[in-house]
Order: sequence, then structure tokens, then C-alpha cells
Amino acid sequence: MTINDTEVVIVGGGAAGIAAARRLHDAAVPCLLLEARPRLGGRAWTLNNHLGFALDLGCGWLHSANRNPWAPIAAKQGRTIDRTPPPWTRLSLPVGFPLADQRAFITAQRAFFARVDVAAEQAPDQPASALLEPHSRWNGLIGAVATYITGAELDRVSVVDLARYDESGVNWRVVEGLGATVAAHIGATPVVLDCAVRAIDHGSKRLTIETARGPVTADAVIVTVPSAVLAQEALVFRPALPEKTAAAAGLPLGLADKLFLTLDQPEEFDPDSRLFGRTDRTATGTYHMRPFGRPLIEAYFGGTFAAELEAGGEPAFFDFALSELSGLFGTAFARRVKLIHVHRWRADPFARGSYSYASPGHADCREKLAAPVDGRIFFAGEACSRNDFSTAHGGFLTGAAAAEDILALR
Repeated sequence: MTINDTEVVIVGGGAAGIAAARRLHDAAVPCLLLEARPRLGGRAWTLNNHLGFALDLGCGWLHSANRNPWAPIAAKQGRTIDRTPPPWTRLSLPVGFPLADQRAFITAQRAFFARVDVAAEQAPDQPASALLEPHSRWNGLIGAVATYITGAELDRVSVVDLARYDESGVNWRVVEGLGATVAAHIGATPVVLDCAVRAIDHGSKRLTIETARGPVTADAVIVTVPSAVLAQEALVFRPALPEKTAAAAGLPLGLADKLFLTLDQPEEFDPDSRLFGRTDRTATGTYHMRPFGRPLIEAYFGGTFAAELEAGGEPAFFDFALSELSGLFGTAFARRVKLIHVHRWRADPFARGSYSYASPGHADCREKLAAPVDGRIFFAGEACSRNDFSTAHGGFLTGAAAAEDILALR
């Protein structure tokens, strides 16, 4: 530990924590960011693999890019922003999914989300699954897509919360990695890595932040750890803050894992095309072929199904993807792909999931979680965002807002 006394401690070095710390540091406020991992970025993590490609194992898209603060930050860092329309805005490859069926699915999916918007204005809140058309052949695939969006099956997701998500429809990517962009934004702000925070004692005039590397005293703290960490009380408050624990419990972390594969003879596929493994069930993968034109496949798995695969480790993800791809292209296709990497976000002790969704009846927990305590304990992170949850820019905006709250009190 290089600092044991400061004005503001920021707990967590993800998008929210970095945004908050950088804003305070730029305003010349003595501050210190404490991160449990040996790296920055949190659930934004870019891995540079042996092929020379930057792989975003966590968040990878600049959602609502036309108003996303990470877009100008990436540009200022000299990174390359790819504005290719994302695969989900175009028809998929017709392998196993005829174009006529794709159009029927798109129509059904749009009708579902239209019903969500209408139902959100009515009371009471309900599970989003209640708005599926009974016996529709597309319910399984709508459910699969929902697990990539929310990290959970629709029967677990609040209609009100789902409707509140604000998406501009503009989605870009950073070629060198969004995770790398987030981590680099810390600049010269003081940071201590490998420093898990165990407790925050706010029973005295000054706060004591208890860490694995000793205590740190501060006047204020910004807590940016994932909602699951708070709900499971892996970070303890003394005295306890039961209202925060309850709010976090209403905002579970869904699960969305990515599997990266190499692809031989990639020219068979158009860059940035995609495939669904199956179209008749929720437990399936989505395969982004040749992202950025690279000879790779970026596969997505979500919800309970991703959790089941996590239990089997990397081989389970690889074996399942191989079975679906071989079912689409024949058994010889297995010789064209090799495993690169997958990160199991539920098994990650400092994440415990991918991003938050609200359980039915708990959409307002986001504001409850974000509310400061005693003008000294502030909260930020994507789970604290009413309209930009589950995104890196939701984390940024809430982190910056917490920093501004502290500046206003000085």
C-alpha cells in the first residue's frame, strides 16, 4: 500500500471507478482507486492473444455510440473506431435459417418489444416472459436473444426495467479493444492493484476502508463494485446498510459469456456476418463470423445456459460450439476451428456475473442503489443507471456523476 490516508477512495477499477477517479484527479482532489484484480477495467477486459488480435472478453460494443463518452475518449487515445453496422442489425447467414423465416422472426421480435413498451406504462410490473405470444415458434429464439441483452431468461426480467433501457441504435467497436480504452483512461490517477476491499467502516467521523493490504482512511468513498458483490455482502459495511443490500439483490447480475475461436479458410464467410446455432430454443449460441474481418469466430452464450456451460469449464463451451457449427456445416468443419479463449464471468469472484437486470417489481432499485449515504458514501456502476444499465457508458456516467456530487460538497 502506497497511500493510507486520502480524501476520496474509489472502490473498483472498472468503467465507473475509472471515470470517477479520473474526474476527481483532474479536479486536483486527492484520491486513490483500489482494485482487487491485478489489472484495471473490471468487466471491460481486452486480452491480446498470440495472433495479435485484441479480444474483448467483457463488454466490446460502444452502444449508443453517438452519445457514448467512451467513443471520444477512444478517439483521443488514438484508437481505431469501427463503424460497421453490428450483425444483429442485418439478416443472418441463411444456413439453417431461411431468409423468409428470418423476416418472420424479426417481425415477431419487434412485436414482442412493442408489447414490452406498452406494458411498462401499466401497473403492476411483470416478468417479460408474460408478453411472449403464446405458442409462437419464435419464443425460444426471442428468449435466446434476450439472454444476450439482459443476461437472463425473460421470466426473470422486469418489463419496466427492460423498457427503460435507452438505446440510440448506433453501435460501434474499438479495434484495439474497449477494455483497453477503459483501462487506459485512468491516466496518472493513483491506483493500487491486487487490493481487495473487505469492509467500509463509516461509524466514525472519517471512513476506514479495510483492504487486503491494510486500512485506508478517507473523507468519502465511491463504491463501484458489481451489484452481486453487494447483494452477497462480499463487501461489508459497518454499520450495515441493509437498504443497499436489498437494492442490490433486486438487481442480479445476468450472464453473457464469449468464446473466441480461430477459423481456417475464413474467406467463405463475409466479414461481420452471423449465425444462430439453433432457432427453436433458448439454449443456443450466436456466432459472429470474422469480426473486424479477422479469421475468428466470436460466439455468445447467455443466461442459465451459459451458467451450465461454465460448470464444465472451457471445454464445455468449445464442445457445444463445435456441435452446433458441425450441425450447420458438417462434421469436417470441426477441423477448421480451434479454441482461443473464454472467460467465465460468473466464476470470476470480483464480478460474479456479466451485467445487471432488474427482477420483476424491482426496477426502482437502481435509484435506491445509486443514492448516497450520509454525504460520504457514494455508489456508481452500470447497475446504478436507470437507462444505460448493462453498458460501459452506463458505468462511466454514474461514476462521473458520483465524482461531481463529491465536488459539489467541497
